[in-house]
Amino acid sequence: MNDKVKDIFGIKSIQDFEKKALEIFFFQAKNNPVYKEYLSHLKTTITSVQSLSDIPFLPIQFFKSHRVVAGDEKIEQTFLSSGTTGSVQSKHYVSDVSLYEESYRQAFNHFYGEIEETVVLALLPSYLEREGSSLVYMVNDLISKSKQPESGFYLNNLDELKEVLLKLDALGKKVLLIGVSFALLDLVEKHQFSLKNTFVMETGGMKGKRKEMIREELHAVLKTGFGVSEIHSEYGMTELLSQAYSKGHGVFQCPPWMKILIRDTEDPLSLLPNGKTGGINVIDLANKNSCSFIATQDLGKVLNETSFTILGRFDNSDIRGCNLLIS
Repeated sequence: MNDKVKDIFGIKSIQDFEKKALEIFFFQAKNNPVYKEYLSHLKTTITSVQSLSDIPFLPIQFFKSHRVVAGDEKIEQTFLSSGTTGSVQSKHYVSDVSLYEESYRQAFNHFYGEIEETVVLALLPSYLEREGSSLVYMVNDLISKSKQPESGFYLNNLDELKEVLLKLDALGKKVLLIGVSFALLDLVEKHQFSLKNTFVMETGGMKGKRKEMIREELHAVLKTGFGVSEIHSEYGMTELLSQAYSKGHGVFQCPPWMKILIRDTEDPLSLLPNGKTGGINVIDLANKNSCSFIATQDLGKVLNETSFTILGRFDNSDIRGCNLLIS
């Protein structure tokens, strides 16, 4: 990772962010063939983009149907989405995995402090059972960086996890329990807790194991089961190299090199003001070598410059007006 790329982690202001975002847009508009062709279909020229609001966002489905890569560097890592049986997986071709590592390490430090001081307990069975998970890659690295002997993955050994959790919490150690929603529910259905020094983070999704629940309902059950005042959440995806985090109430915060904009669901090239519900567009400056400007299939609203909420997903598989080139 060269210093030019690394400077996204030194962003201090909105002006810094916009300047860097435009630099990356110009690079990707020239060097990412898929994005370049998409811009051509929209009749968007590089010179017509003067601000963030002028930048078109690439529909996230392109990561399923195309090789979304900027530049000609060798691919170091390919991350795959979970997908359902028979569905097409998204593929994120990463040519500089150190950029991903720097992104999640800096983000964790930004929101939670030094990873070395945290015991990381991971309950991610559905992710561990497949290959190419960017979440497992991240958590595995955080476990190794935590330098705490108790850190590790737990698959189906919930009784052992209960004993470790109770012991560490009683000792006053700072503990992160990160898990997929259905596995955390399995744990609190089997054991009840009253945790004082542990923060519980759900990564979303029932992964076909249980009926889907709205976040408020899920968090209410988990708060009661773990005996904690808030449930934390991570907002990330295969197609991104950055994550946003929520420390409660479903309000997510972005690290300085990531930004959320909201698009009109009826006119996907138009952006909505803060407080209005629409489709979530993500600017992830760590995606330097793929595409930093992605139109997701999530619905939400922006509260202010750094925070947003997730309200659900689009019911239809194709986002209106955004299926150019998809085949």
